[in-house]
Amino acid sequence: MSAPRIRRLAHLAAAAAAVGPRPRLWAAGLAALARLAPRGWWRRWPPLPLPDADYLAFRMETAYGDPSALPPPADVVAYLEWCRAQGGPGRYRGVR
Repeated sequence: MSAPRIRRLAHLAAAAAAVGPRPRLWAAGLAALARLAPRGWWRRWPPLPLPDADYLAFRMETAYGDPSALPPPADVVAYLEWCRAQGGPGRYRGVR
């Protein structure tokens, strides 16, 4: 297994460990994953609802200044808290 892949898996495990004890964030995490998954994700191998790599690189560059950055687990929790505060999937309670 390559070093970048091991790094990503370790990051995923750390993020899951940070979100795991917060069941109130589980639905927000699943909703975020569903929103970020590309259409027809089940037709590509491996059939996982993972966001597009170019989109993630763009988001990481705008957030952290490095397209290969991985968000700290605390940032993942903060993002899911923000998603949850918005009222759930498909709803935004901001200024219209």
